[in-house]
Amino acid sequence: MSVKVLVAVAVGGALGAVGRYVLTGVVGQWAGHGFPWGTMAVNLIGSFVLGVLVEAMALLWSPGEVVRAFLVVGFVGAFTTFSAFSMDIHVLMTRDQFIPAVAYVMISVVVGLGALLGGMAMFRQAAGPFADG
Repeated sequence: MSVKVLVAVAVGGALGAVGRYVLTGVVGQWAGHGFPWGTMAVNLIGSFVLGVLVEAMALLWSPGEVVRAFLVVGFVGAFTTFSAFSMDIHVLMTRDQFIPAVAYVMISVVVGLGALLGGMAMFRQAAGPFADG
């Protein structure tokens, strides 16, 4: 593990965390704070972005280890908030909001997976004749 890779993860992580913080705040202001809309939004957006990146790197673009670490581990890893997702579920459940907790889990997981696959499919379609695979 090189210093360059570690720095790339750190810088990407800082940018991803700031992006998560800003977007979570904006979504919370817009949609309200009674339900973890902001966390759900960053998880769904992060899943989509990861799908695009994975497909791009598989079919069209072969970035080096530093760029891949910056984007995937650093930025997207810090932008998505699965640990916050877990805490949000716990909070909803301790407030006896079981139906919203289950809805939150189901929407985040099912739509998140759909967003990942959608990002991959969209990139594959857009890449068209430029894709190797």
